[in-house]
Amino acid sequence: MKSGTIIEYIDQQKLICAAVADVKGKRLRLITENDKEVSLSASRISLSTDNVLSESASRSTMVETLKATVARRESLKQEIDLKELWELLNGEGEWINLKTMAEYCFTDAVSSDHKSAIIRAFFENRTWFKFDNDRFLPYTPEQVEQMLAKKREEDRRNKVITEGAAWLKGLIGEGKPSPCDHEKEIITCLKGWYIDERESRHFDMAKAILSAANINSQETVFRILVTLEVFDENENIDLIRMEVPRNFSEDVLEEARQLLASAPTHYEGRRDLTHLETITIDGRYTTDYDDAVTIERFDDRTTLLGIHIVDVAESVKRGSLIDRRAISRGSSIYMPDQKIPMLPPDLSENLCSLVEGTVRPCISVMITLNRFHAVQDYEVVPTIVTVRRQLTYTGANTLAKEGDEALSALVKIGQAFRQKRLDAGAVHLSLPEVNVHLDEKGAPIITTVDRESPSRMMVAEFMIMANWLIASFLSRHSLPGFFRLQPDPKERLFKGEEPSLYLNCMQRKQLSRAYISQKAGNHSGLGLDAYTTSTSPIRRYYDLVAQRQIRSVLGIETAYTEDDVAQTSQLLDIPMGSIGRIQSNRKRYWIHKYLENKIGERVEGLVLDKRRHSFQVLLLDYMIEVMLPASGLNLKSGDMVQTVIQHADARKDNLAVFVG
Repeated sequence: MKSGTIIEYIDQQKLICAAVADVKGKRLRLITENDKEVSLSASRISLSTDNVLSESASRSTMVETLKATVARRESLKQEIDLKELWELLNGEGEWINLKTMAEYCFTDAVSSDHKSAIIRAFFENRTWFKFDNDRFLPYTPEQVEQMLAKKREEDRRNKVITEGAAWLKGLIGEGKPSPCDHEKEIITCLKGWYIDERESRHFDMAKAILSAANINSQETVFRILVTLEVFDENENIDLIRMEVPRNFSEDVLEEARQLLASAPTHYEGRRDLTHLETITIDGRYTTDYDDAVTIERFDDRTTLLGIHIVDVAESVKRGSLIDRRAISRGSSIYMPDQKIPMLPPDLSENLCSLVEGTVRPCISVMITLNRFHAVQDYEVVPTIVTVRRQLTYTGANTLAKEGDEALSALVKIGQAFRQKRLDAGAVHLSLPEVNVHLDEKGAPIITTVDRESPSRMMVAEFMIMANWLIASFLSRHSLPGFFRLQPDPKERLFKGEEPSLYLNCMQRKQLSRAYISQKAGNHSGLGLDAYTTSTSPIRRYYDLVAQRQIRSVLGIETAYTEDDVAQTSQLLDIPMGSIGRIQSNRKRYWIHKYLENKIGERVEGLVLDKRRHSFQVLLLDYMIEVMLPASGLNLKSGDMVQTVIQHADARKDNLAVFVG
């Protein structure tokens, strides 16, 4: 290699023509066609030609000569028809060297310009031949078709990106966007990009479209999807992301209608309790009633408490279509703006609900209490009941306060059972509950619920009592189930009931994680030696399994084996792992939505912890935690502080406050 030699090399997927200005060992100093000076290893040369420039030529002359050389070679490249060449040579199945290929393409004697033209053509279009430096192999017809299909898809993709970007710009601009032939595909891409982000198979396409449209904001994409009526203004992204079914298929609804139409009017082999004054006590917005209570006084020493759970398993048979759909849902989902039931409404709000004035089959826990309201004995029996009074918590509180004999007695029993649990080491957390509902216009309404009101306390204690006794019942009969166990807390900050909100919040952080086992065991938080969930079979599949296990003891159906329970647990893992997060996220969303219109409002906060540059504060009116900047503040855990809402964004899950 000597000075003045014209060579070609590849740089950043481009073929560069250059002249050798100097040679130092294996490295060359080059002057390129773009008048740049480059140092290059000799091994990177793609084509070394016979053309040699005069050593006396000026640099500008060298560059002009290189440009003329490139123009000449590009002109020769235009004479090459690769498709025609492939049709001539594809039957050969052998590698063809550069000189031979040039002879196929040109009638003149082969020169360096011809060879360069060949390399340029094959470098630019690799559809027809495999290209390896200075030799070429025709692809098979199948390989060519794959290449052409890939090229067609690339062209189509580029067209979608270009037209899609223009369409999106029109959507977010002031003018009316022109129609787009690829609207459906673009919407699919944007929806996947927004929901699943990098995990979406449409991510790269969506990213390319958004980049071409100069859109880099999630909020802008969301607004576009709202404009296109793909999303609602308050779309629940969690439901989409976690693929939660919102509706039932027609075949499931039809099966539910048939069950309702063929419901029995008479139940054999069940204890008839329809003569008792059966009471349900639930929230104002409840539409599915799965538990009720009765109380019978025999004398001053003995009381019979009945806790009645609607027998959902009487209607929903194991393995039926409805049952399979129920297990795929795992539980009903309750949100401020939507309820997604585990069972179709014909069952959850009718046939399998303790509707006032109707006869319903139940699994009843009949509990004999002594004069101190302590459990002396109990039995679990199949029954029929008829609800006589369907009360709300507020209504029950009023009646109890006015001296209603049954409700007053029930409240005392609930108080006695709670005290028994506290004496056994239960960790009772007394924390306010914030309820969020939407009014008829879709605006959030926020209310604080006193969980320690007489009726709420009593119902909660009766459900705990029933679940404890049923867990004991199943354990005594050696049946596997979904038993709840909880180790002792990491630290006990108080015993019994504690009025301090701060201590209750801190104690909650010290609780050990509860877990599920096939066998019964101690539940430290409840102060019980056995516990399961069985009182909400309309709403939770775990409870429906417990009910079926009870029915197996009663001789009504076949029990789940340990393998059956393990398999059911696996099926429930995914839906049950999502439901709590969906419900809490949605509640938080609507609280933030409410606070978007409360900028500047004062809210009392409780300092929970001090961080390096901020305080962790619980906003008492909403029971949500927020970070308060610590600048200039001298606060400690447990202090009360006045805050002011500075910013709230429900969609971004952002909330900021400053000191009032």
